[in-house]
Parts: sequence; C-alpha cells; structure tokens
Amino acid sequence: MDATALAYAYLAAGIGAGLTIIGAALGIGRLAAAGLEGTARQPSATGDIRTTMIIAAALIEGVALFALVICILLAVKA
Repeated sequence: MDATALAYAYLAAGIGAGLTIIGAALGIGRLAAAGLEGTARQPSATGDIRTTMIIAAALIEGVALFALVICILLAVKA
C-alpha cells in the first residue's frame, strides 16, 4: 500500500472517530435535556424517566463504541 492510501486511511479513521464522538455527545445531551424536562413537568415519574434515560444512554454509547472500533480497525488494518 502506498503512502497516499495509508494517509487517507488514517484521515478517514480520524474523521470517523471525531464524528462518532460528536454524534454520541449530541445524542446523550438531547437525552439528558429531555429527561430533565420530563422530570420537571412530572416529578412523580422521576424513577421511570431515569430508567428509560439510562437504557437509551447505554444504547447510544454502545453504538458509539462500535463505530470507534470500526475506526480503530480501519487505522490498524491500513
């Protein structure tokens, strides 16, 4: 593999990792904002909202971790 292709692979891995982190941060930020708003509107449902929010945050982080693993594999394989 020539140097140009290797450089593009590293660039793609870096951009992919950055976009993954930005997307996960935006997703969890919106999730937390919605959870706090729901808790403010109906304090009696705090436990249910928290449980649902934790499950959704775990799913978002799982997808982000999977995408980061793909970026790492792209960088290592190149």
